[in-house]
Amino acid sequence: MNPTAAVDAALARLTGLYPKLIDLSLDRMRRLLADLGNPHERLAPVIHVAGTNGKGSTVATMRAVLEAAGYKVHVYTSPHLVRFAERIRLSGSLIDETLLLEMLEHVEAANAGKPITFFEVTTAVAFLAFAQVPADVVLLEVGLGGRFDATNVIARPRVTALSSISMDHMQYLGNTLAAIAGEKAAIMKSGVPCVSVAQRREAADVIAKAAAEIGAPLKLQNHHWTVAEREPEGLAFSGENNQWQAPRPGLPGRHQYDNAGLALAALDQSGIAIPPFAVRAGMRKVEWPARAQRLKRGPLLDILPRGWELWLDGGHNAGAGEVIAALAADIWADAPLHLVCSMLTTKAAEDYLRPLSHVSASFTAVPNPGNDMAFAPADLAAVAAAAGMKEVAVAPDAAHAIARLSGARGRVLVCGSLYYAGEILRDNA
Repeated sequence: MNPTAAVDAALARLTGLYPKLIDLSLDRMRRLLADLGNPHERLAPVIHVAGTNGKGSTVATMRAVLEAAGYKVHVYTSPHLVRFAERIRLSGSLIDETLLLEMLEHVEAANAGKPITFFEVTTAVAFLAFAQVPADVVLLEVGLGGRFDATNVIARPRVTALSSISMDHMQYLGNTLAAIAGEKAAIMKSGVPCVSVAQRREAADVIAKAAAEIGAPLKLQNHHWTVAEREPEGLAFSGENNQWQAPRPGLPGRHQYDNAGLALAALDQSGIAIPPFAVRAGMRKVEWPARAQRLKRGPLLDILPRGWELWLDGGHNAGAGEVIAALAADIWADAPLHLVCSMLTTKAAEDYLRPLSHVSASFTAVPNPGNDMAFAPADLAAVAAAAGMKEVAVAPDAAHAIARLSGARGRVLVCGSLYYAGEILRDNA
């Protein structure tokens, strides 16, 4: 069996150790880590990032800047798109599949069949790998929420960061923005600076109260740090310790200025020396797949009408719909935008689609055969129509959806699910 297949088999075994997909608690995680010798207590300085949208972009920007400065950086993010190894980056490279398999088997043996969730196991694997391979910094992305997320066992990170908070995962985090913000703000630690983008008032009030109660110095956008577009094509950051200028973020969309600013604010508070050249070089190199990513090869491009563009985005909540709609109005207004969409029934699809209805020329719902929780296309099409979408249709897959399109110029955005985005990337990489 090749290493990738063996990793998949080990993950499948571990998935069966707990019947619930998500069960928020830290007891199992702490027990497993203790059985492993508490590797999370032997890590390089940690920057811990929570939020609803923008976590991954923020982590990607920090990694690019830190690596440009010559630092060795460990990174843990989720979910993966094509291969599980994408979640764990060791000192600049994705974890080797053979090493990953060894780590999985070691954690599986230490767990000894006790109840454990998939995310808890994989987070333990990441901590074990991070503890064994030297690095200068660990960038840690929360999986879900914050308070009971498996990553929230780090007692004293160097910095915590809060990206934009909006409605998502309500079945686990609460039905109000205040409740969700409270769960995410729980990554803050006493005496540890927390940087935050400008939040909606309901979330901002909760974050400020939580910071005051725990004694975390709160560093807010437009109060303690600023980021601004700098003509002709760049950004200017001003923090409490550094002022940096750089090219515009390598990821498209005005919202990426805020994400880049949050990344720089975290580095500004970290005490890690970042030379100006590293900010400039890193900003040019930032990559984060399936977030407003233009696809330039693959069989779907062969089907696309001549002169058209194909884009991919895995966003799936109200906040993601708003930023993609703003992106479309800002830089995609020169051609009709056609949406090809698959979503999970666990998501508030109408909230995601409503802002996109104002900027799209058509909507085609497609299935995701690899995911039992995906909307049936007819059901998603009905939601899209209720959200105000025009020219709503269904298709058996993205290829058939694209084949129906015609016109002198246009854009296709495949959207609505990171899981489906992974399927698209697998076939069009």
